[in-house]
Amino acid sequence: MTTEIRSEALVAVIGAGTMGAGIAQVAAAAGHEVVVVDAAEDALERGRATVAKGLGGLIRRGKLDEAGKAAVEGRIVWSTDLARTAPAALAIEAIVETIEAKRSLFALLADLLGPDAILASNTSSLSIAALAEGLPRPERFLGLHFFNPVPVMKLVEVVAHPATDPAIAEAASALMRRWGKHPVAVRDVPGFIVNRVARPYYAEAFAALGEGMDPTTIDHALTAAGGFRMGPLALADLIGQDVNYAVACSVFEAYEGQTRFRPQDSQRALTENGRLGRKTGGGVHDYSAELPAPRFATDGPQPRTITVGDPGLLAPLIEAAREAGLTIKLADLPPATLRADGVTLALGDGRPLAERKGVDVLIDHARDFASAETLLFTPRAPLAAAVAAGFARAIGRKALLLPDRPGQLVLRTLAQLANAAADAVTDGVASAEAIDEAMRYGANHPEGPLAWANRVGHASVRTALEYIAEATSDPIYRPAPLFAAP
Repeated sequence: MTTEIRSEALVAVIGAGTMGAGIAQVAAAAGHEVVVVDAAEDALERGRATVAKGLGGLIRRGKLDEAGKAAVEGRIVWSTDLARTAPAALAIEAIVETIEAKRSLFALLADLLGPDAILASNTSSLSIAALAEGLPRPERFLGLHFFNPVPVMKLVEVVAHPATDPAIAEAASALMRRWGKHPVAVRDVPGFIVNRVARPYYAEAFAALGEGMDPTTIDHALTAAGGFRMGPLALADLIGQDVNYAVACSVFEAYEGQTRFRPQDSQRALTENGRLGRKTGGGVHDYSAELPAPRFATDGPQPRTITVGDPGLLAPLIEAAREAGLTIKLADLPPATLRADGVTLALGDGRPLAERKGVDVLIDHARDFASAETLLFTPRAPLAAAVAAGFARAIGRKALLLPDRPGQLVLRTLAQLANAAADAVTDGVASAEAIDEAMRYGANHPEGPLAWANRVGHASVRTALEYIAEATSDPIYRPAPLFAAP
C-alpha cells in the first residue's frame, strides 16, 4: 500500500463549517482538487462564502490576484453526496464534536474509499484511538487537528493512535508541510498539546477575575507585560465562553479531575448567565460600547536617585533609567531589587508582599522588561505607589497597580503555563521542543512556556510555584517533576 499523498490527489473534506471550509481552502491553494461534503445545502453555501471571503482578504493584502482566486475556487467542489469522496486519497472529517457522529461517518467513508486512502479527524478533544475502533484499516487513520482560522494558523497537531502506521503519520506530516503548515507529532491524549497546555492562560485570568480584579487590568497586563497578542478574557470572549468552558471541563474530566486543569467558577457563571462573549454582545467585557482603558496609576514625582545591586531580570529597567538621566548608585541590595528615593522595589518571586519584609513595592514579571509598555506594581502604601508610578513614568512606561496576591498576575500565569507544559513532557505527550512549537504556532504565544522557564531558570520557576502553592494552599500549583531540584 502506498503512503505518499501526491499533489494531484483528491482531498475530501466532510463538514462545510468554518474549520472544513478553511481546510478546503488550504488544500485547494496547495493545488489539490477538493470535494467538500455536507448534508445541508445552506452549510455548503456558507462554506463557499467563507472561502470566497478568505481569498478576498488575500487579494486585498496583495498575496493573491483575481486569477489565483478563481483557480482556487475552481478546484473545490461542494456537494451533499458523500459518494463524491470515493476517489479521495485523503478524507478529513470536520463535523460536530461527538464521538457517535464521527464514528458513523468514518464507517461510511471506510466503505466508500479505496484501501490506500487515509482517514483523518480534525477533532480537538476526542480520542483518536476511540474513533478508530471498528475501522477495517485503523493503521491508516490518524488525527489532523487544525486551528482556527485554518488559512492563517500554522500549527497542525498530527495525532497517531497506537495502531497508526508510522509511515502514514510521516506522510501526513510531509503533506502538511507542503500545505505551508507546521506539523507537530502528538501522542493521543486528552486535549493533545494546545488545549491541554493553554488551560492556565484562561484559568489564571478567571481566578483573578473571581477575586475581584478588574478585567481590563487583567487583559492589559497579559498583553503589555506578558507579551501575549490578546488578553485571556478577551480571547475567551472571542472564542465563546461556552466553548472555552466546555474545553476546560472536557480536559478536567478526561484527566479524572486532575487539579491542574480545574475549571473556574467565574467562567461557569458567565456561561450559565448567557454571557458568552462577542456572539451575545457581552461576556467578561461588554461589546455594546467601546471597551474602557485600563486604570493606570496616577503619576508620582520622578525619583532623583536609583540605588541598585545586582539588577538581575530588572537590568533593562536600570538601563532605561540611566538613559533617562536618572542618577544610578550601586549598593549592597538583594538581587533584582532597587531603591527609589527611599522606597524599596523588588521583583516578585511568588510570595505575597505581606511576606516580603523590607520591600515596599513588588514588581510583577514581564516577559521582556526592555519592551514591556506597562509595569505592574503591588504597593504596600499610597506613598510607595506614587514613587513606583513616578519611576515608571521616568523611564517611559505606564503603571498598573495589582492587589497583593501570591505570584501577582503575569508571573503566576507564566509559571503555571510552564508547569502545564512540563507535565506534558513528563506524560510523554510530545517533546519539549514540540510543545513550545505548538504553543507558538497554535496558540500564538510569543514564546514557548518551556523556553521561558529555561530562560528564567528552573530553580526560579520551581521556587515561585512552591511559594504560590504554599500561600494559596492549592495543590494546583505544585511544581511539575521537570522542575524538581537536582
